[in-house]
Amino acid sequence: MDIVNAAFYDHFVNPRNVGVVEDPDGVGKRGDPDCGDFLVVTIKVEDEAIADIRFLCKGCSAAIATSSAMTELVKGERLDTAMRVTPAMIEEEVGGLPEEKRHCSLLGADALKEAVADYVSRKEEIERDRNASKGE
Repeated sequence: MDIVNAAFYDHFVNPRNVGVVEDPDGVGKRGDPDCGDFLVVTIKVEDEAIADIRFLCKGCSAAIATSSAMTELVKGERLDTAMRVTPAMIEEEVGGLPEEKRHCSLLGADALKEAVADYVSRKEEIERDRNASKGE
């Protein structure tokens, strides 16, 4: 285990927001489930803000800690704010990472962005269907 500091350790042994959001509005996946780190992020959106966020992670201690930290950074935030979360912000939230583990913060940022993009895509599809049913 690559324990870096107290913040990292806390997120690793007590990860926040683990699991899957029931009936998610958006889903993001990053990594390789067969070999290496793999992350699934699910979100529930209310009033264009992340009302709930959960993650499932198969990976090293850094992947788990950074995924937990990412959820803490964006829970309750507006979607536009969440989309601006960077790997550096996630890394800072866990108190830094060794160079060889910095890719783990990218995993979380990318899966989050994919979950938000999935939500936006679903929302646009619902609007298209609604307009088509009205004959517009």
